[in-house]
Amino acid sequence: MNVRQYLDSTYLKTAQQAEISEKESILLASKYIKEAIDEHFKLIMIRPERVLLAKKMILDADSNLQIGTVIDFPEGKSSLEEKLEEASQAILDGVDDLDFVCNYEAFKEGNLDLVKEEILKCTQLGLSNNKVVKWIIEIAALNETQIIQLSSLIRNVVMSNFNEKSFASVFVKSSTGFYKTENNLPNGATIPSIVLMLENASPLSVKAAGGVRTYQEAMEMIRLGVKRIGTSGAKAIANGENSQNEY
Repeated sequence: MNVRQYLDSTYLKTAQQAEISEKESILLASKYIKEAIDEHFKLIMIRPERVLLAKKMILDADSNLQIGTVIDFPEGKSSLEEKLEEASQAILDGVDDLDFVCNYEAFKEGNLDLVKEEILKCTQLGLSNNKVVKWIIEIAALNETQIIQLSSLIRNVVMSNFNEKSFASVFVKSSTGFYKTENNLPNGATIPSIVLMLENASPLSVKAAGGVRTYQEAMEMIRLGVKRIGTSGAKAIANGENSQNEY
């Protein structure tokens, strides 16, 4: 099994979050993009403002690396119009995968109509442009019942509104990796949460993001049925080493 084809190598910090200059941030993003090209990973997951940079580097290298970006990241609280505008620009810039942050706070407050509409309209935009769409539900902000309910809600909206051929292009994704938890609890993928997602999102695929730091952990996720793994330590994982990165 080629673990590299499951790995979405990820760098999503702003310059401010990384406490570096904008120039240094561009250089660091470039390093991740080049590494993803050289290592033959499935995809590089970067911020929207870096998509054009990745597109140029990939074309120059004549690489098959795909580009993913995050929409309404990391809180997911923006309006539907703002989500669609950001995603539309990313499509114009040449992105392959759109990872939307679901408005999980609206879901928790019981505003299900808002959540259903954004899932429908954003998924529609992605699929109509032949893009892969992933919905980040932020499992660290949810309890087990909410993980089940939100995974099921996304599944039901997709199954009710799109044809069966589209299901393989829609994912439910665990985490942003940026959620602040109390008492140092995990803010990324955990096996119990991923199992709940797999059971309740099917036939949609699941992406485990955050917290996967070793080759063994990656293989365990794949054996469970995960189709993608988001990690900033992709090279270490692919080479059978332990990643020291936080995401």
